[in-house]
Amino acid sequence: MAKDAPPRWDRKMQQRLARGEAAALGELYDRFAPLVHSQAHRMLNDESAAELVTREVFGYVWENPDAYDPKQGSMRSWVARLTHRQSVRRLRAAEPSVFARGEDGAHGRGEDTAARQELEERVQRATAAARADYIVASMPAPLRSALELAYIQRRDYRQTAADLGVTADEARRRLRLGLQLLATAGTRPLDGSEPPGYGRML
Repeated sequence: MAKDAPPRWDRKMQQRLARGEAAALGELYDRFAPLVHSQAHRMLNDESAAELVTREVFGYVWENPDAYDPKQGSMRSWVARLTHRQSVRRLRAAEPSVFARGEDGAHGRGEDTAARQELEERVQRATAAARADYIVASMPAPLRSALELAYIQRRDYRQTAADLGVTADEARRRLRLGLQLLATAGTRPLDGSEPPGYGRML
């Protein structure tokens, strides 16, 4: 998967979208749709919902290109934030009764609180998982390759070093850095502040 595009590409893409260039939307979709779909699917565990979120995210980008601020990060990061927000909304919307009940009297309030807490824990777990996916996809290729060899193909660090054509020390360094990045998945939010106008997506 492609790394974050250079800021210059991001600014030019925003300008093309603002001019209404359909070809720009197609280029953006080709570059980022796999990221959006995989992140949404990881959070929602539903193919149809992931496809819907993908359409909604790119529809929002097409209609609101000025909501992207290059000073706040890459367009890739912005699209990931939009995907996260929309996926969380859909995850919570799947259990509307959790937030609608318990308004009149104490009966059932304990159950509602427990259900709401369980839902929020699901959101947090999904967010951490999606962030881990995003981190792996965004990290430098040498680190990603080392992690894939070690944890997907079950290579030890010596085998990883041999497969990558690097020293054992270098393989350990790459694995250590990759794991340090992944460790932030459960402690840092995937997204920053809500983008301007985001509430109009729904």
